[in-house]
Amino acid sequence: MATISFEFSDKAYEVLEELAEWRDVSINEFARRALLEKMEDTEDLKAVEEALREDDGETISHEELWRRLKT
Repeated sequence: MATISFEFSDKAYEVLEELAEWRDVSINEFARRALLEKMEDTEDLKAVEEALREDDGETISHEELWRRLKT
């Protein structure tokens, strides 16, 4: 398992501490969860951007979309 360390300003650390306490988790757990969530969001955005680059410009109605999804 890898370890990462970060430096925060005193104010940012206070906010982090308050948020972790509000969620009833340790600061490490709060930061770990936040980073993993951001990583997932970034992967999703990357997939959308790749799909848009590959888009052929075709548009279809929602009825056609449902028809295609059912087959």
